Amino acid sequence: MATPVKVYGPPMSTAVSRVLACLLEKDVNFQLIPVDMSKGEHKKPDYLKIQVPFYPRFCSLCVCLHNLLNQKASPVTALRPSPIFPRREHLPQSRAICRYVLEKYANQGNKRLYSTNPLEKASIEQWVEAEGQSFNPPSSALVFQLAFAPRMKLKQDMGVIKQSEEKLNKVLDVYEQRLGESRFLAGDEFTLADLSHLPNTQYLVSVTDKGEMFTKRKNVGRWWSEISGRDSWKKVVDLEKPQPPKSA
Repeated sequence: MATPVKVYGPPMSTAVSRVLACLLEKDVNFQLIPVDMSKGEHKKPDYLKIQVPFYPRFCSLCVCLHNLLNQKASPVTALRPSPIFPRREHLPQSRAICRYVLEKYANQGNKRLYSTNPLEKASIEQWVEAEGQSFNPPSSALVFQLAFAPRMKLKQDMGVIKQSEEKLNKVLDVYEQRLGESRFLAGDEFTLADLSHLPNTQYLVSVTDKGEMFTKRKNVGRWWSEISGRDSWKKVVDLEKPQPPKSA
């Protein structure tokens, strides 16, 4: 049996959950190694030594993977983007890791997640780019302000919340039109384009009061219900739930 991919990071991280969903869709054996940031585990030497040099070590959303490159000493690390390009053997963020996983394990699991057809792949990449550049900024801001700030006992910025909600509504209007034309964003198959939207949308729908932004739109609501109902994502959501303490 192949050595499992080791995933380091807090399960509640949107970056971690994106990668886990991809690994599950591709039937890749993995081992999740939680990192409890509230206890400062992300600052411990054993964790710091596997991070990409020059990346912020206090980063709140991170995921580190080992064994993907078949190089014992070279971890694949996903962190928030850095202005300094990482070394060749490192990948800078969760979407890059997902692409790598999809290429490396192309012949197993869900083979439609990242098509080998050039035109289909171009369409997938177009919508992955839309997620990263248009959907992610306002949705991430809302997730932080509405879901994480209260937990961290930080004051919410109402100006950021209002501005982000306005931007996200405009994005979802475009999605509503697109999803009226096709079952999923890149066509009639569930792909990386749809998967990439799962983490932030999960928080907004299940933890905040902004879920109606998705459910009130006929096509977006139908799409969300379908992609969030996938077995792979249900397993990720279960992993995010607090685990009962181990018995002595």
